[in-house]
Amino acid sequence: MASPESPTNQPVDVDALLLQLRRKQGGWVAWGNACQALQKSGMNPQKIFEETGFEATQQNQVIVAAQVFASLVKAAAPEAVQTHFQQRGSDILYELRVLAQSDRVRAAELGLQHGLDADTIKDVVKALKEYSYLKEPPAGFTGTGGDAVAYHAWKLARQQSDLQARSRLIAQALRFATSDSARQQVEQLLTDFSVVKSRPAPTLPAYRLETDSELPLLIPLVGELPLSTDDFQAVPVVVPEAPFGTVKCAGPSAWAPLPGWQVLLTAEDPLAILAKPNQLPNVQNPDNPEPVLLVVDRAERTWDVDSYFLIDQDDTVAVVWLMQPPTDVKLLGKLLVVLRPKRILDENYTRELFQFEE
Repeated sequence: MASPESPTNQPVDVDALLLQLRRKQGGWVAWGNACQALQKSGMNPQKIFEETGFEATQQNQVIVAAQVFASLVKAAAPEAVQTHFQQRGSDILYELRVLAQSDRVRAAELGLQHGLDADTIKDVVKALKEYSYLKEPPAGFTGTGGDAVAYHAWKLARQQSDLQARSRLIAQALRFATSDSARQQVEQLLTDFSVVKSRPAPTLPAYRLETDSELPLLIPLVGELPLSTDDFQAVPVVVPEAPFGTVKCAGPSAWAPLPGWQVLLTAEDPLAILAKPNQLPNVQNPDNPEPVLLVVDRAERTWDVDSYFLIDQDDTVAVVWLMQPPTDVKLLGKLLVVLRPKRILDENYTRELFQFEE
């Protein structure tokens, strides 16, 4: 049964759609398609509500349910199912949105067969979802939707020590079971009162990043001094993407993970460069072989006397301190951080400051 009310790619007649919704012409599937077309045309849900009386939550329900209905039609659901839900039941089909297409058909059939409402269909959806994770049906149960729901209730009943709750679940399992073997499995619980305790699922190892400094910054590593000016300037600007500061691997093939220090977070265009102490000015111990990591803000090219800058010196990058504003050299960026690697064995070494002469 093909639905004549499926959304098309034809130009949207906004006034006609608003009038259709205002007068509630057609069925709920048509309303869902109309709301979707209006939203895609650029009209926000609040404006649609003001024009038609369809609240935003109602719009969302009929839009999603209409999409589910279209998937039932595409999957060739039984004629009776299509006819029934084309006229009513948008709240029920909305709950089926999380299921695969084949399971949507099963759930819709069960909903129609047993006269389920939006609350009880949620149990069916959960049962079908969990059943789909199994490689094959459990012993005694088949691949039908009814047996899937029966298995879910049977499993819960075995875990119940409360006789009233156990009886209710057994009745639910018998109500949905479609195969004789499934019914036999369930009926065994009428004489077997042993309780099979289930182990609760472990808590997810979820953590929330509370401060900026807990979120590392990925800064492109340009190379090692000596470095050509062209290579320095050729690195594209890196823009981290929310919410985790992820970056796409374009440009440099190496990245330096650094803490989210404020001086780095405020940098507009940070780059990292490897260097040795003897390649930096005003170092007290230039013979130290330990490498350092320079972080430069390429966007900061305003001179100030209290900062070090990178300049172009014979087509290579050099780190300098300028007592006066530069007149004959071009500033390439401001030096933000000189980072020394962590030393684990020598704790006192890590407490020393990287010293410059006054």
